[in-house]
Amino acid sequence: MSDTAGYKRVLLKISGEALLGDRSHGIDPKIIGRLAEEIATVRARGIALGVVVGGGNIFRGIEVARSGGNRVTGDQMGMLATVMNALSLRDALMARGLSCSVFSGIPVPSVCDTFNQRDAQAAFDRGDVVVFAGGTGNPFFTTDSGAALRAAEMGCDALLKGTQVDGVYSADPKISSDATRYDRLSYGEVLERDLRVMDTAAVAIARDNGIPIVVFSILEAGSLVDVAGGGGLATVVA
Repeated sequence: MSDTAGYKRVLLKISGEALLGDRSHGIDPKIIGRLAEEIATVRARGIALGVVVGGGNIFRGIEVARSGGNRVTGDQMGMLATVMNALSLRDALMARGLSCSVFSGIPVPSVCDTFNQRDAQAAFDRGDVVVFAGGTGNPFFTTDSGAALRAAEMGCDALLKGTQVDGVYSADPKISSDATRYDRLSYGEVLERDLRVMDTAAVAIARDNGIPIVVFSILEAGSLVDVAGGGGLATVVA
């Protein structure tokens, strides 16, 4: 991945499930703590960092629709779950001496700022770790789409997608023993092969704005630091 070296500003997308650790529900303080330590290391190396965190460890809005409920209500509940995760990450970062701002796409002004590009850009410029919650603020869009959108709005050099595996495979490597791992893919290949790196809208936003998507395992200690520095084991979609 030497051709990815030299990142100045990155957007990290992590799923809510990545915060579970050994738990079946909620947030594992050990996982949040490790992520905060790695983010601190990335910042100490002069790389500006934004974070989008999902809410699947608390609530998944799509499950409401699958059970016959109102999809819009379910998605709104899921957005609020991401706010809870963002606040937890903020506190872990601040406990380590980092300046951190939280912006939500869905207005919850009593707990964090409502997102607008100008204020979020100012937070980046003053050196904050900027945590984006609430997805896009709209139903029917995933946090993947929200991450790609924020990466474009913030002028990020790369979108780092932290997953439970070390890259993109032709099939689920946890199920298929003959799944092929890719080192590099084009946006078109991801869409044509339906590889499910991120949802279609997210890939299209990254493609249209020339933002590489770097898929790596967030479960491996130190992986974020390696990937943010242009190294590590990952699949690059560009």
